[in-house]
Amino acid sequence: MEKVKAKKHLGQHFLKDESVAKAIADTLSLEGYDDVLEIGPGMGVLTKYLLEKPINTYVIEIDTESVDYLDANYPKLHGKIISKDFLKYDVNEVFGGKQFAIIGNFPYNISTQIVFRTLELRDQIPEFSGMFQKEVAERICEKKGSKTYGILSVLAQAFYDTEYLFTVDEHVFIPPPKVKSGVMRMRRKENYSLPCGEKLFFTVVKTAFQQRRKTLRNSLKTLNLSDSLREDEVFNLRPEQLSVEQFIALTQKIEADGV
Repeated sequence: MEKVKAKKHLGQHFLKDESVAKAIADTLSLEGYDDVLEIGPGMGVLTKYLLEKPINTYVIEIDTESVDYLDANYPKLHGKIISKDFLKYDVNEVFGGKQFAIIGNFPYNISTQIVFRTLELRDQIPEFSGMFQKEVAERICEKKGSKTYGILSVLAQAFYDTEYLFTVDEHVFIPPPKVKSGVMRMRRKENYSLPCGEKLFFTVVKTAFQQRRKTLRNSLKTLNLSDSLREDEVFNLRPEQLSVEQFIALTQKIEADGV
């Protein structure tokens, strides 16, 4: 069948460089899981390299034209193509509670939502690898003290070791995007449970960065903290000055304060 035409409303930019596709596939360690789920495979440029590996490859694709193309061109995928929206799909319909990795050339318009969904499913996802808009990939991996360090950085790094791997130029896509892309990888920490309430931790991080230019004393006012707690020196800092570990320690202090 004819090639699939990229659809702007789905944020599709099809990778045409085989060497880049192979390099992305090779970012997976294949350790600790037997299955991998590729999000947004398009015409399968990355999929073909995953299918060469000793792992069960599943793909999830919302574009029905791409689904038909994959079904016609990749017989190894028969029964393993999920024609659904990853953000709304119950992955346990396929994986039934098992561990699996995620990989993909992610649509830029939903890439951060894919990361947040992965964090929700972190008990089942030991490894996550893929291509984002360069700035987003950098943000996920950024350390404290940077202007790009933010909510996504802290929440991802609380549960995963993140690593920016390489940059991809615009011309290797059809159609070419207006920005460079970046490939990054997340590997789940051996101990990825937090020594504080996870819901409160998420609230503290998100609330702090919503007013990132303010000190924590001002940005966390809505949490109704006690005056004695707010005298702690950490409240003189702005959110980008705190490491992941310091955010965890801050959450523990707020918990002890009775919030």
